[in-house]
Amino acid sequence: MDLITLDFETYYDKDFSLTKLTTEEYIRDPRFEIVGVGVKINNGATEWASGTHKELKGYFDEFDWAGSMVLAHNTMFDGAILSWLFDIRPRVWADTLCIARAIHGVEAAGSLKALAERYGIGVKGTEILNALGKRREEFTDDELDRYGDYCVNDVELTYRLFNKFLKQGFPKKELRIIDCTLRMFIHPLLVLDSCLLQEHLEQIKQRKDKLLCDAGVADKKELMSNDKFAELLRSKGVEPPTKTSPTTGKDAYAFAKTDDGFKSLVTHANPEVQALAAARLGNKSTLEETRTQRFLDIAERGTLPVPVRYYAAHTGRWGGDDKINLQNLPSRGPDGKTLKRSIVAPDGYILIDCDSSQIEARVLAWFAGQTDLTDAFRKKEDVYIKMAARIYDVEESEVTKRQRFVGKTTILGAGYGMGAVKFQAQLKSFGTDIELNEARRIIDIYRNANWKISHVWREAQNMVSHMAQGDSYQFGRKGVVEVMGNREAIRLPSKLLMRYEDLKGEQNSKGTEYTYKTRNGRTRIYGGKVIENICQALARCVIGDQMLLINNRYRAVLTVHDSVIACVPESEAEEAQQYVERCMRYVPRWAKGLPLECESGMAYAYGDCE
Repeated sequence: MDLITLDFETYYDKDFSLTKLTTEEYIRDPRFEIVGVGVKINNGATEWASGTHKELKGYFDEFDWAGSMVLAHNTMFDGAILSWLFDIRPRVWADTLCIARAIHGVEAAGSLKALAERYGIGVKGTEILNALGKRREEFTDDELDRYGDYCVNDVELTYRLFNKFLKQGFPKKELRIIDCTLRMFIHPLLVLDSCLLQEHLEQIKQRKDKLLCDAGVADKKELMSNDKFAELLRSKGVEPPTKTSPTTGKDAYAFAKTDDGFKSLVTHANPEVQALAAARLGNKSTLEETRTQRFLDIAERGTLPVPVRYYAAHTGRWGGDDKINLQNLPSRGPDGKTLKRSIVAPDGYILIDCDSSQIEARVLAWFAGQTDLTDAFRKKEDVYIKMAARIYDVEESEVTKRQRFVGKTTILGAGYGMGAVKFQAQLKSFGTDIELNEARRIIDIYRNANWKISHVWREAQNMVSHMAQGDSYQFGRKGVVEVMGNREAIRLPSKLLMRYEDLKGEQNSKGTEYTYKTRNGRTRIYGGKVIENICQALARCVIGDQMLLINNRYRAVLTVHDSVIACVPESEAEEAQQYVERCMRYVPRWAKGLPLECESGMAYAYGDCE
C-alpha cells in the first residue's frame, strides 16, 4: 500500500478563513479556492502542483488512490477537499494530528509547528502569512514558488512526524479507528430534514418570546435579580445551581456566567431554561436556536459531514468538533429530540443506534473484582432493583419506580467515591429530594455492599502516590492496565498512555493532595477519580473494537458516548441489527469475563431509534 502525504494551500482572507468558519462552511463556500497542493509518494521527492480545478483533477488522476493510505496533518480538512471536490476515496485515511493527541494527550500542543519543534525534525515556515487575501492568479511566479516551497516543507514535516510515530510503535488498531472516525466527516452519508428544522426554529423563537413575555422579563434588569431568576428556574422544574461563597463560606446562587452551574443552564436540555439563561446574559439566541440554524445552513449546502474528534478527552473518548457537538444533542424538554430527528438516513437506508448498556458500571464491577455485581450483570438481573431493595430493605418485587430510580442513581453515581453531599445534589438535580442523613445512609449501604469497589479506590489512591514517586507496576485486574511512573501515565490495553503530566503531591490538613498539569491549570486527582478515568478509558477501548467490527460490514456514521450508529441498507435491516448487536457484545481478549450487553433501535431518523 502506497503512502501519499499531502497538504493543500487554499485562499483565505481576514473574513474568510478556518478561524472564522467551520471546516464544512469553509470548503463548501463559493469563495473557496485551492492555491496549490504538495504531494509526496512514499519516500519520494515532494511535488508542488498549482492550477485550475480541471488541471488538478488531471494531476490527481495519475495516482492509485484506491490502493493508498493518504496522510495529512488535520486530515479532516485535506481529506474533505479530496473527497468533496475531487471524489477521491483512498483505501485508508491517516492523520498526524489525531495520532499526536493519542500519544501526547489532549493537553499537549498539537500544531505541526509545535510537533516539529518537539521532535526536532525541522522548522515550519511562515510564507502563509504573505498569502493573506491573494487569489491563485494574483501570485507572481516567484511568490507562487516560495509558497510551494512552504507547502513542500509542511509535507516533509508531516511525513517525518508520521515515521517518528510509527517507530514509537503507535498501535495499528488505533490507525484503523482514526480512519473510521475521519470517514464520518470526509465521506458523509447522513441527510438533514430542512422542513423539520425550519419548523423547529420558528417554534423555538415563538416559545422563547412567549416565555419571556409571560415571565414579565421584557427588561433584562429584572433577570439580574438572583431571587427573581431563581424563582423563574424553579417554575420550569429546575433547581437553581449553587456554590460555596469564598467570602462567607455559605451557599450562594451560581449565577455568574463563568460558574459551571450557570453554564449548565445555557446548555440545558429544556430550551425554555436556555432562553432564561440567554436572556440573563443578554444574548439574542439560545443554544437550541444557534444549533438549529447551523443545521439548516448545512442542509442547504449538502449532506451532513459528522465531525467527531478522535481522542478528544483525557480518557481517549471521542468528542464534538467543527462547532457541532453531536455528542450532546438534547433528548428531553419540549421537542427534545427534534434535532436528532432531523438527522436521517439517505434513501434506501436505515439507521441502527446501538448502545452499550451500563458499560462503565459493568467495567467497574469487573475491574474491581466485585463478583456478585458482575454476576448479576451477566445474568441480566436488574441491578438497580437489587440496589434499591438493599437501600429500602424490601423484597425486590416490592421496589417502587421511585425507589428503583434511587437505586439506579446510586449504581451509576456512587461507583467512583461520590460522597453524600454530592449524591444528594445529584438526586435533587433529577427532581428527587432526600435529607443529607438519608444520602449518607445510602452511600454507606452502597460501599458496604460493594466493598471491593471501595477497596479499589483506596488501592488507586496508593497507586497515585507510587506513580508520583516514579514506580511502575501492574495495577488492579491482572493484565489490564499498567502504572508507568517514569512516564507519569497508565498504560491501557490499546497500548496508549493515559497521562498525568507533572504529577505532584502537596501536604495539607487532609493529608497529601495530588494534582497534575492541564491547560486550565492544575487538576486534583485521587483514588475514586483515577478509577473513573480507568473505567472510562477501558470502555472506550471496548467501543473502539466494537466500532471496527461494525465497520467491517456497515458504515459507522456516528459514535456518541457509549453508542455506535450504523447506516445499513433497508433491505437487510433485521440482519444488520442482529450483526450490530453481536458486535456490541464483543468482549476483547484482555477483558475476559466482562459481562457486556447492549440494546438497539432502528429508524429512518436518528432521533426515532428507540
